[in-house]
Amino acid sequence: MARPKEFDELAALDAAISVFRDKGYAATSATMLVEALHIGRQSLYDTFGDKWRLYLEAVRRYAAQETEAHLTALKTGPQSIDGIDALLARVVATASEACLGVGSICEFGTSQPELTTIHEAAGRRLHAAVIERVREAQSEGSIAGDIDPEQAAQFLTSNIAAIRLAARAGVGGDSLLALARLALRGLR
Repeated sequence: MARPKEFDELAALDAAISVFRDKGYAATSATMLVEALHIGRQSLYDTFGDKWRLYLEAVRRYAAQETEAHLTALKTGPQSIDGIDALLARVVATASEACLGVGSICEFGTSQPELTTIHEAAGRRLHAAVIERVREAQSEGSIAGDIDPEQAAQFLTSNIAAIRLAARAGVGGDSLLALARLALRGLR
């Protein structure tokens, strides 16, 4: 009879997310994962399959959590522009922590279809929500009416990635905040 699992899979997955955020896929060893997850090597493989399957699950969980947090920020404030500002402020506030989404795109680009599918699904959801907020902000008069909402959403999500990359390169909080403010000003 198989022994029941003696660890919390979601906690283990969150620990894997931390390792992959910091090291990336290629630089993460099975030993690093076993130590971070506090489980045996066999439990790691029995539960998550191989390192690639664990990585995909980590990216999927991270993407879902980050997208949800972004959507929550977008919904704040009395006006739509306040939500967009809150989204950018959230990115700046968390930019000192490596982003698994941006990191995995930098590491793999579109070379891994399973990974690309995860990124595209999260991206579509955030993109649609940003478009909606941009349209609302235009109707409220806080974003220029002649800006294409689709392009504005792409501009904002590209700036989110740029802020995260700049933070990973060592750019400080005040400069990251200035980047966010410039992005917001570009919509007016």
